[in-house]
Amino acid sequence: MSIVRVGGSQLFWRIKRLSDLGISILLLPVLGIVGLALWLLNPWVNPGPLLYRQRRVGRHHRLFVMVKFRTMRPDKGQAKFADAESHRITRFAAVLRRFRIDELPQIINVLRGEMSLIGPRPEQPEFVRQYCKSLPGYHHRHIIRPGLSGLSQVVQGYTSDDQGTRTKLALDLRYIAKSGFRMEAYVFWRTLVTVLTGYGAM
Repeated sequence: MSIVRVGGSQLFWRIKRLSDLGISILLLPVLGIVGLALWLLNPWVNPGPLLYRQRRVGRHHRLFVMVKFRTMRPDKGQAKFADAESHRITRFAAVLRRFRIDELPQIINVLRGEMSLIGPRPEQPEFVRQYCKSLPGYHHRHIIRPGLSGLSQVVQGYTSDDQGTRTKLALDLRYIAKSGFRMEAYVFWRTLVTVLTGYGAM
């Protein structure tokens, strides 16, 4: 596969980063209120740690620790597709996932510069090593910061097989190549609709 050129002007990428920072700062009070409420409810509805931390691969293949509100019963094992672990999701946690509330702590990753609000979804190192060998062009996903949401999330959603991963890769590379204000607005709008309604991909 040929080298993927990153779309968008320098102005776009500067505004994108400033927007990431501004929106994330505005969401900090929401994160605090939601975090406190979940901390109080957790012993009854989702016993265990409040937060879930997992190593992910970021821009230029740098590893970082992604943070989420935990929505699965604790388990230690090898990397798995999200669909393969659906049996570990509690009924209360399913509501958090439906409205993407579990992703809220990742604004900390955004503020740290490890993620963006929109971009290719960061993957586990085990999967990255596997797909960099088996899927041509997979490493190009790491040219830009990964995102909380992205084109592949709002169009394809979760996947549990190699074919779905190929489709998501094509969408991620399309986002990178077509990056700009129009693409960003489209993904942001689709994400907002999904978060507010609880329906849609992601």
